[in-house]
Amino acid sequence: MKNSIFKGGLLVVIISFMTACNQKKEVPAVMVDKEAIKTEIQAMENAFAESYNNGTTDAINYYAEDAVSFSNGKMPLEGKKAIHESMKTELLTFPKGAKIAFETQEIHPSNDGNMLVEIGGYKVTDSTGTKVNSGHFISLFEKKDGKYICIRDMGNSDMPMTKK
Repeated sequence: MKNSIFKGGLLVVIISFMTACNQKKEVPAVMVDKEAIKTEIQAMENAFAESYNNGTTDAINYYAEDAVSFSNGKMPLEGKKAIHESMKTELLTFPKGAKIAFETQEIHPSNDGNMLVEIGGYKVTDSTGTKVNSGHFISLFEKKDGKYICIRDMGNSDMPMTKK
């Protein structure tokens, strides 16, 4: 009789441990404010455009040190320094008085808000406000030290290709 009670008690303890270990723990949901993030990213795009338009590409705090950028007709640019050097070269042929503007059209943050995909467009206008170039881009951001920083981006023009 004692042996049966002991086995029954042991069985209850084992089943209790098994069910306790198999219970799914509730992970607290992180509230991601998409509108606030979109506003933050658009502000970064505006600062990028302002620095670019002023010819001060070194002031662009958009890219991570190890970022990679892909664009039409170029090999991937690896690293913030290479990306900034490419911008300086582009500015040499950028039309006098032209301005670039970026528009954040969509954002897709991860559930915890630490990664973010941005889809957007850009437009270059000459000194009279006439569009001379436009296109689209996609950027991948990672949150580091509380701020988003671009780790990958890709852009392309939607203007017709010119024959060489």
